[in-house]
Amino acid sequence: MSFPLASIAVYNSVVFGVFSNTQRFLSQHRCREPEASPPRTLSDLLLASMVAGVVSVGLGGPVDLIKIRLQMQTQPFRDANLSLKSRAAALGEQLVYQGPVHCIATIVRNEGLAGLYRGASAMLLRDVPGYCLYFIPYVFLSEWITPEACAGPSPCAVWLAGGVAGAISWGTATPMDVVKSRLQADGVYLNKYKGVLDCISQSYQKEGLKGFIPLTGQCKSVCRTHGVIYGRERWTSHQVGFQPSTLSSEPLLPSFTSTLILTLAGAVEL
Repeated sequence: MSFPLASIAVYNSVVFGVFSNTQRFLSQHRCREPEASPPRTLSDLLLASMVAGVVSVGLGGPVDLIKIRLQMQTQPFRDANLSLKSRAAALGEQLVYQGPVHCIATIVRNEGLAGLYRGASAMLLRDVPGYCLYFIPYVFLSEWITPEACAGPSPCAVWLAGGVAGAISWGTATPMDVVKSRLQADGVYLNKYKGVLDCISQSYQKEGLKGFIPLTGQCKSVCRTHGVIYGRERWTSHQVGFQPSTLSSEPLLPSFTSTLILTLAGAVEL
């Protein structure tokens, strides 16, 4: 978990920052008044969410790949694939990767830089619609449950809207997340899948639809986690003087405190 923990603050900061700044840029460009605070439109939110999803793949693809590769080798190889006992015996069940740095070096040496983005197409299919169903429900839910007299949503409203948005997002993104994870885990000892469609086909033939359906416990965990994430994002934005809800023109100014909060909240998320 060292590699994800070291990168989660940067990942979340960039994704939230890209969404907020893209949304503000689109709104101000449409209004053509830099000093104004134009209202949000669904098209602005949709495009900003899509841009954030694409950026998340560029940053999160290698992180997820390294994490999954290192986690996969904690399972005995013969238990994972009984048909390859001879090869496992030949390898002596020795760990393929000695750590995150060795994992990166091995993948780049054997597969090139493109190897770090194995499963990127599945991740795009997960994150682009996933972030659309993450940011947009949060924005509208938080505005809906916040009284007009209030300047911004309360902590309870943030937690509730973030939790519901997280459950909606991951409830729809989990099937493609399964495909993404299997593609990224593939290639350590052998290559089982030829691509996204082949992975979906093989998974469906072996497990049916239940292999792609999120568990109830996972949805509950996602609801709590994303409530915490949005609460952290709102608190950090307030600390650095940036309010996405008001489309402020002030830039993001990261500080040690905000970075620490992002890291701790990221640890909770992981």
